[in-house]
Amino acid sequence: QVQLVESGGGLVQAGGSLRLSCVASGSIFRANVMGWYRQAPGKERELVATISSAGSTNYADSVKGRFTISRDNAKITVHLQMNSLKPEDTAKYFCKLNVPLLARNYWGQGTQVTVSS
Repeated sequence: QVQLVESGGGLVQAGGSLRLSCVASGSIFRANVMGWYRQAPGKERELVATISSAGSTNYADSVKGRFTISRDNAKITVHLQMNSLKPEDTAKYFCKLNVPLLARNYWGQGTQVTVSS
C-alpha cells in the first residue's frame, strides 16, 4: 500500500512564498515520477511540475521561473518551492506518484494554497 502525505500549504499574500512537501511510504518501485498537480474550484486538475527519479523536470508554463520542484530519492520525498505567488495560484495542490512500468498512479489527499491579493 502506497501512501502520500502532503504538507506546507497555507495562506500567503501575493508575492510571497510557500514550500510544499510530500512524503511517500510503502512499497515503491524505484523508477518513478513524482509531481504536483493543482485544482481550483470549478476547474480541472492541472499539472504544475513533475520530476523523475533520474532528476528530469517538467513545469507548466504558468509556473516556470517561479516554482522549483526537487526530490530526495532516499526519503522518497518531493518538494515544491513556490515563489512570487499570484492569486491565480490559489488551488488545492496534490502530490502524485507515477510508476510507469506498473502503469500505476497514486495520489495524496491534497493541501490548500491560498494567495491573497
